[in-house]
Formats: sequence, structure tokens, C-alpha cells
Amino acid sequence: MKIYPAIDLIDGSCVRLEQGRFDSTKVYDNNPINIACSYAKAGATYLHVVDLDGAKAKTPQQGDLVIQIAKESGLKVQTGGGVRSLEQVQSLLAGGIDRVIVGSLAVKEPEVVRSFLRECGGENLTLAIDIRLDKNEIPMAATEGWVSGGDASLWDILDFYTQDDLQSILCTDIGRDGMLVGPNLELYQEILKRYPKLELQASGGVAELSDLSDVKEMGCSAVIIGKALYENRFTLNEALNVG
Repeated sequence: MKIYPAIDLIDGSCVRLEQGRFDSTKVYDNNPINIACSYAKAGATYLHVVDLDGAKAKTPQQGDLVIQIAKESGLKVQTGGGVRSLEQVQSLLAGGIDRVIVGSLAVKEPEVVRSFLRECGGENLTLAIDIRLDKNEIPMAATEGWVSGGDASLWDILDFYTQDDLQSILCTDIGRDGMLVGPNLELYQEILKRYPKLELQASGGVAELSDLSDVKEMGCSAVIIGKALYENRFTLNEALNVG
């Protein structure tokens, strides 16, 4: 299982939000390059970087910084935040980014993102579907940096893309993100049951090493770890040993 330590960027600083709320921002470090290099030194291979300014502005704002992070750390970086065009995807890939994450656009303009998959290949893209559970416990997609709700369920979206070269999805239960309450194991079990060929990246709520063991055991191909590392719940080296 791939271990993706996470860096969320606002104004060039490493931050974490709670449940996607921009009014709950906590700054952890002002030098994301140093953080990324420390992860590489600890033995990481992969890194997850989100341009939160880009997500809010609906267009990437810190692409140059993300590319610099990838180059100086040597890590395989997947990144997203405001990606809306094929040119933006291609620019990030050309800059050395391993995978580009497409989120809101995958929900709002699926035909456009289908064209990205066909043009760039599923190995170069990760679809990030961020969900909130409705009153019936149905996972509904949220968009625009989690500010807006959607009227499409996770199942509607994945049914559409499984006709294409979709290989990897990242699913975050917003209600758990940044809350250190554990991942939504039931949701991930259901995704893997319905779409066994997809590489599933678990995200949101990781608090203990046992959470990593749980998602690995059920068959997730990767896990994103953010706040738990910043809050020293466990070390990256310990996480890598689980992965």
C-alpha cells in the first residue's frame, strides 16, 4: 500500500483544515519544500499536495511551487486543486508531477474529464471524489474545495467513469477530514465491493497506525496521511512500515 504524506498549501504555507472549512485553517509550517524533503529523508516515495488556494479560486495558484517541491524532494507527487483544463494537466505532468488530481470538474463536467483520461491516460490522473453522507447515508459529492454540495452520488459518478481508462480514485469523507476520528471503513468496503478493479486511495480521518492497517487489510491501494503526522500521532517511518 502506498503511503502519501499530505501537504495542503495556502499562500505557500503548510496548513490543515477541519472538515474542509477555510475558517478553520491551522498553519503548521511556512516551508513546504523542507517538509517534503524531510519526508523523503524518512523514506517516503510518494507525496500528496493540494493547492487549496487553487481549489477556492477554481484555477491552480501554486503550480510552480508544487513542481519545485517535486523536483527538490525527488518524491513522486500527486497534486490537485483547481485543475480545470487539459493544458493545466499537461503542464503539471510536463513539470515532473507523477499524477494530477481532478476533483470538482470530475463531478460537474464529466465529459471534459473523460477527455482528459483519454488524452493523458489513467495512469497519470487520479479522480478525487469528496463526499458528505446525506440523511440516508448515501455518499453525495461535494465540489469547489468542499464549499458547495452536489446532487450526484458517488455511485453515479463512478458508474460513469468505469467505462473509461479510470485507474485511481481518491475518496474523502469530508466529515472526518482533519478530525482524527478514523477513516470511513464502511464506505471504502462498499467502493471496493462495487468497483474491485479500481485503485482506491483512502483519505480523511486517519488518526492511528491501526487505521492504516485497517485500510490496507481491506484492499486500499494507498492512504493519505495529513494531520496525524503534524500532530505527532505517529511517525512517517512507522506509517511506512505498515504500508
